[in-house]
Amino acid sequence: MQKHNCKQTHARYCFLLALLLVSILALSGCGTNQTMQESSQQEDGYTFTDAIGQEITVHNPQRVVSLMGSFSEIWILAGGADTLVGTSYDTVDNRDLGLPEDIAIVGTYQNPNIEEILALNPDLVLLSSETTRTDSHVALKDALNGADIPAAYFSVTHFEDYLNMLKICTDITGNQDAYQTNGIAVEERIAQIIADSKTETSPSVLLMITYSGGIRAQSSDTMTGKMLSELGCKNILDDYPSMLQDFSVEKIIETDPDYIFVIPMGNDDALAQKNLKENVESNPAWNSLTAVKNDRYILLPKDKFLYKPNAVWDESYAYLAALLNEQAV
Repeated sequence: MQKHNCKQTHARYCFLLALLLVSILALSGCGTNQTMQESSQQEDGYTFTDAIGQEITVHNPQRVVSLMGSFSEIWILAGGADTLVGTSYDTVDNRDLGLPEDIAIVGTYQNPNIEEILALNPDLVLLSSETTRTDSHVALKDALNGADIPAAYFSVTHFEDYLNMLKICTDITGNQDAYQTNGIAVEERIAQIIADSKTETSPSVLLMITYSGGIRAQSSDTMTGKMLSELGCKNILDDYPSMLQDFSVEKIIETDPDYIFVIPMGNDDALAQKNLKENVESNPAWNSLTAVKNDRYILLPKDKFLYKPNAVWDESYAYLAALLNEQAV
């Protein structure tokens, strides 16, 4: 009996050993197949659809040109700092990104220079689909595509737009840690700020932007407008959308918002203050407004509310939440 049991035990041992070897070989084959698939994907390139509906395919780009300061920063946040060879003037004028002094400047955001862009021999150009002056970026599409240069257009107004562009850029660079750090972690902090700032009341707000030609009101669809809405505010333009075209101090006085926020556009804050005094504060009834009397007539910093805050978008939410909760910033 003992001899028979030994044979059975030996047979079972051999059978299990064979199963183990088959499993190892199968797993090894899967790993090889996965590696081959990833290699094939890299050879085929990364494909995505941009903001104007183009299907773009890129192959590990090493010479990237960005025609907008915030897009340059997003590419750097995605791990592409070493491959950025050209950018627009606003990148170095409005942002401190630690770029090399000899980086090529290919014109302004509104007026990029196609000859200088082509001279850099880029393998990817990042452009905006929302330029306002004669669609200057979209006008470059045919020239870039004709030179077989991928021209990828993006539209970034809200945080979700930033997160989408960052995801595409990190997929291109292969730096998924950057997406987690500069995207998902920021999203989680924003969600917490919004949750902590919820109140039973919905304060009414007026959001304005000053520029060289005067002042205009902003709706809840704008960058800062959406942040205020998510923090529980009621934009008076939601009920009076005509103010987008016909700015009316009288209507502001009639609605008497709880808060008035102003974003200065351009580099001259003194001009912004001058525009405010001449266009709104000169009205005799202005000082009777609730927001003015309660020191809730506030000039917002450009770095948080004019320029896209990107990886510190949560700081912009926190800044507004503190003001709405009457906390010191």
